[in-house]
Amino acid sequence: MVTKTIDAQTLKKMFLAGAASIEAKKEIINELNVFPVPDGDTGTNMTLTIMSAVKEVNALENPTIEELAKAISGGSLRGARGNSGVILSQLFRGFSKEIKDFNEINVTVMANALQKGVETAYRAVMKPKEGTILTVARGAAEKAAELVSETEDMVYFCKEVIAHMEVVLQNTPELLPVLKEAGVVDSGGQGLLEIVKGAYDALIGKEVSFDNIAAKEASAVSVREPISTDDIKFGYCTEFIIMLDKDLQDNPKVYNAQTEEEFKAYLESIGDSLVVVSDDDVVKVHVHTNDPGLAIQKALTYGSLTRMKIDNMREEHNERLIKDAQKVAQEQKAEVKKPAEEKPVEEKPRKKAGFIAVSMGEGLDEIFTGLGVDYIIKGGQTMNPSTEDMLTAISKVNADDIFILPNNGNIILAAEQAKHLTEDKNIHVIPSKTVPQGITAIINFVYDKAPEENVARMTEEMQKVKSGQVTYAVRDTSLDGKEIKQGNIMGIGDKTILAVGEGVAATALELIRCLADDDSELISLYYGEEVKEAEANALAEEIMGQYPDLDVEVHYGGQPIYYYVLSVE
Repeated sequence: MVTKTIDAQTLKKMFLAGAASIEAKKEIINELNVFPVPDGDTGTNMTLTIMSAVKEVNALENPTIEELAKAISGGSLRGARGNSGVILSQLFRGFSKEIKDFNEINVTVMANALQKGVETAYRAVMKPKEGTILTVARGAAEKAAELVSETEDMVYFCKEVIAHMEVVLQNTPELLPVLKEAGVVDSGGQGLLEIVKGAYDALIGKEVSFDNIAAKEASAVSVREPISTDDIKFGYCTEFIIMLDKDLQDNPKVYNAQTEEEFKAYLESIGDSLVVVSDDDVVKVHVHTNDPGLAIQKALTYGSLTRMKIDNMREEHNERLIKDAQKVAQEQKAEVKKPAEEKPVEEKPRKKAGFIAVSMGEGLDEIFTGLGVDYIIKGGQTMNPSTEDMLTAISKVNADDIFILPNNGNIILAAEQAKHLTEDKNIHVIPSKTVPQGITAIINFVYDKAPEENVARMTEEMQKVKSGQVTYAVRDTSLDGKEIKQGNIMGIGDKTILAVGEGVAATALELIRCLADDDSELISLYYGEEVKEAEANALAEEIMGQYPDLDVEVHYGGQPIYYYVLSVE
């Protein structure tokens, strides 16, 4: 039977199924990030972006396509996080704008909508890169345009578009050398493909579970009661990669489509939360089970294993409960200390200029506040704030001109999106990609200068700052000519990994050696929550010993994951 059109109810199911698909695969998508840092976030950002739209869509019982289009576009725009999330929201925005005037969608409308989504997304990015989510989206639109004259069958149409997207995705490493060196495809492109594949499953009538996205939506709008570890049915999160031995004579089983289904069926019999992704000679596996050994033994019948990871979810759950309880206690303590007469920021007299900064640690919060920042957005590299977070911050700052310091390259697009959605205030996004750049930018603000002059001055001065971050690697990889092993300490510069070592202090020193030159005058260290003050001071002593002509400053940053954030000026 040929399916020529998609009505509103079918479109709603397809959208929700796409959200469910990426939510289930987000951790695998996170691991495709090129840098092996412990905050891989593409899958998370795309999931949180689409989940914001899911909330809007689920509120519609019997929607028209126009109502769906508005919910998808508005929800994803406000919920957009990170570059990948903003681009996804722009794809949805263009797509929704094209379909909103139709009662049903046929292949022509779908092709035009895909093209409109691509055009909108490309316009949102100042310097589009090929080999990214944009390339995969454009591939889908181009294939759709070809198919319009060939078929009226939506099922065939969508199947062929997906097949072409997969080809384009596999080619992304050829377009972006850093992907090829790291041995991964583009994570944003993979995320987009998972959304489209999930939508296709709903179109062909495949049973799709919406439990995950229903739970995610509920958690976003309500306070959850603590659950017992008894509610965790399968206690071990088990992940590994199978390197298939297809050519070995003594291999007990050749891995093909039939055996993959058998393998999946076996894993489902011993666990849940199953994800199996195969690509040529590699199979990525994720499963929750009470006996990881059984999953590993079965996998060994197909080849050798690598990147094995087993986490005790019950133990992690207990640790999370303790941390949550501590956080609640701190918030309650802060609430008690708050003066009763304290007024919201917006009730203060209107200022000529106000400042918003994204910050990722208690100490950094205090530094920005001391420099005159009116509103701190909690987040940064470990959790990119959404466009909605930016809009909330803007509403809290009562000023004619508001300067936003994203302090992370992955947050700038969300800030720009908030700027375009704000009508009653003048928003200026200073494109600071690191915390040190943000600090330098606000220090160079001059109150009696015009906003445009300040934007130029702040941007120019912050670009003189060389920034670095010290963290650990979460997986083995090869990048920028460096062999990196899981657990290695990495020194990351503004664009690439500059140092790899075994110790935090030694790697930080090597990173500084890569950044400092004859024109350098000041080195600033911001130590994280896992570093003791004495350790930071000891590192500063070593730096002063090696660079006696430079000033060295030590500040408590309190940031997670990164042992040190540092700058050389």
